[in-house]
Amino acid sequence: MTPAVTAILAKYEATSPAVKANLARILMHGRLGGTGKVIILPVDQGFEHGPARSFAINPPAYDPHYHYQLAIDAGLNAFAAPLGMIEAGADTFAGQIPTILKVNSSNSWATSVQQAQTGSVGDALRLGCAAIGYTIYPGSDDIFASMELLRGLREEADAVGLATVVWSYPRGGTLTKDGELALDVGAYAAHMAALLGAHIIKVKLPSDHIEQAEAKKVYEGTDWSKQADRVRHVVQSSFAGRRVVVFSGGASKGTDAIYQDARDIRDGGGNGSIIGRNTFQRSREDALAMLDKLVAIYKNEE
Repeated sequence: MTPAVTAILAKYEATSPAVKANLARILMHGRLGGTGKVIILPVDQGFEHGPARSFAINPPAYDPHYHYQLAIDAGLNAFAAPLGMIEAGADTFAGQIPTILKVNSSNSWATSVQQAQTGSVGDALRLGCAAIGYTIYPGSDDIFASMELLRGLREEADAVGLATVVWSYPRGGTLTKDGELALDVGAYAAHMAALLGAHIIKVKLPSDHIEQAEAKKVYEGTDWSKQADRVRHVVQSSFAGRRVVVFSGGASKGTDAIYQDARDIRDGGGNGSIIGRNTFQRSREDALAMLDKLVAIYKNEE
């Protein structure tokens, strides 16, 4: 165990040794192992956007083994996916990379932003996962039911030593489209995930827009134009950095923008990236080159 990881785990004061061991599995694995920084490959886009929109641009990505192997060969910290995809490679890749079972999902046809539970803590334990992953949509009309379900799942996961990763994506209710990525809203969403007991918090990179009228007077007078400063505020809102915070790669974008995002996450004190479409929608060669550079950025080698 490195000093960096020991310091992170010490901040999880009521967390059992078993859960800390699984957090350590993620934090100590791969090329960033021991640094306190992480890169996770999430592949739940087939549920959220459909297989053609997700994988047709790079047909080998239809195969779950492709994603397992990409994460392993790139030296990433973990691979996150829904039940069927984890099951499809669980035996072949057992022990080669920590996995996170995404236990709720939606689809692009639904009019509600609520997700269905599609996996269980028992599934995660059976498949040798290090953690479960769960999405909440702060702002939606269904958020309170989601919070209650998460409470039960986290309790189950704690009891068997699994960590909990919370995707906290503001959406629905009275939020505007700009508000979904607003700085005040993103910080609030990260804080809610921390309050709900998330061990790892996943949020989107925030813009400099301030959505809530009541919050504007708090934020005015400060220059939020630098993304690294906005990242720092989200980390501050996650118990002043006492929780691991990773940021979504978002929609497909150019390589320069992806690298700059990583630099801003690093410089703002974030723990890393959880990046899916921006890797697996490229050729394997290009994806590995991109992930290699992202590792170098987080290791302060670039």
